[in-house]
Amino acid sequence: MPDPHVIAAIAWAVILGVGGGVLTTIGPWYRNLKKPSFQPPDWLFGPAWTVILGLAAWAAVLAWDGAGGDPAGQRAIIILYAVNFVGHFLWSPLFFTVKRPDWALIEVVFLWASVLALCIGLRPYSELASWLIVPYLIWVSFAAILNGAIVRLNGPFGRPA
Repeated sequence: MPDPHVIAAIAWAVILGVGGGVLTTIGPWYRNLKKPSFQPPDWLFGPAWTVILGLAAWAAVLAWDGAGGDPAGQRAIIILYAVNFVGHFLWSPLFFTVKRPDWALIEVVFLWASVLALCIGLRPYSELASWLIVPYLIWVSFAAILNGAIVRLNGPFGRPA
């Protein structure tokens, strides 16, 4: 039986991956948005998030092991991942369910900050864990640029057509 922290890391990644997929409705509203030329194909997002969240879960395990049973270190890791969980989970409903890419653009700043905090905060426990978060940071940076381009091409949002 795997250690509880391994199960928790896997659960974190699976809940975010599945939850993000469920909350991402590619319907007529989204299809009709003007998108920038650098937008990847829709099919790429699922595999990209699977790899990124898998790496982040591996980073959690490495950091937890690196904390070596230190309660303060373990608490810091839990807080970093909990804050990131909330930031990550909010973006899709704002963009796809509420249909407010402008609000999602504001929220992605907090998501990005939470990923940067993971990158920096895990380093004392595992340098490799910190590096495993870098693809997440790059992808969220790209997503923020893409989100900004969609807002620029389609705004304003929240007003009747």
